[in-house]
Amino acid sequence: MSAVVAFLALLGIGLTAYALLAGADFGAGLWDLLAGGADRGAAVRARIEHSIGPVWEANHVWLIFVITLFWTGFPPAFAAFASTLYIPLTLVAFGVIARGAAFAFRKASTELWQQRLFGAAFAVSSVVTPFFLGAIAGALASGRVPPGIAHGDLVTSWWNPTSVLAGVLALVAMAYLAAVYLTRDAQRAGEETVAEHFRRRGLIIGVVAGAVALAGPLVLRADAPEFAAALTGDGFPEMLVSAVSGVASLVLLWRRRYVAVRITAALAVTAVIWGWGIAQYPELLPGLTAQQAAADPTVLRTTLWVFAVGAVLLIPSMWWLFALFQREPATAASGPRRA
Repeated sequence: MSAVVAFLALLGIGLTAYALLAGADFGAGLWDLLAGGADRGAAVRARIEHSIGPVWEANHVWLIFVITLFWTGFPPAFAAFASTLYIPLTLVAFGVIARGAAFAFRKASTELWQQRLFGAAFAVSSVVTPFFLGAIAGALASGRVPPGIAHGDLVTSWWNPTSVLAGVLALVAMAYLAAVYLTRDAQRAGEETVAEHFRRRGLIIGVVAGAVALAGPLVLRADAPEFAAALTGDGFPEMLVSAVSGVASLVLLWRRRYVAVRITAALAVTAVIWGWGIAQYPELLPGLTAQQAAADPTVLRTTLWVFAVGAVLLIPSMWWLFALFQREPATAASGPRRA
């Protein structure tokens, strides 16, 4: 495997980790928004806070990892990417900051109006951020980010049918992942009513996600025909895996197989990410292949070795963080908070 291909594989791993971990946190924000009033939604919000509390900042490590790798490994492509798409990238940054600050301030607030204010900021930013992340992916997939500094249109590059489709798909997919994860967390804590709450919403949003995915080929054929052809060509096996996994996850969720459905739901999202990457390879941007955009081989090899050493520390640490939290007794989730 060449250093360029290894770099692209690492980018794919980082994107996948961010989608499965931080993406589910964003989805939880949607369910926080739709939980209901202060009393009716208290138990749901308490479960969301307890589930994402220890890891919501740690998950953003993967976003920093992806941006750093992209910048280091493919500088010309990153320059075009950052300069053309600086509007949605800035909105994503604001969304991440607002979401984190609001989440922290809500937990520290004692007044109901303060909890509602920060809760609304947390929920709304959790909804708009994955949309803009998806819109950025749609801009790349549809070939609207040409090489060069700000050579693409600053608005239509990310506000177009493909980007809107990708943004909506990202939002509903993250909401589905969150519902699946939270269902199992609530069941493990003995909160059967809350588990059923997330199960019902997971089934609904899962059907919505399937409908959006089915509409995808029609939008892509009209707006990004070259990418649509690649997606049904080289990327077809991954799209098939995603479709089968998505249907299986809905069946498992319906039958309350809360552990198994986590695997199939994650696989459905993972297959879409890798299918997109395979369909776009070898081009990073229109007319610019990964080989052409790659940094000096010495830089690539050195970065890969640094990652290998860092992974020895990072991966076990994150695994231990999740393992400790998953073993935490249900009594750790204190009484429902008004929000």
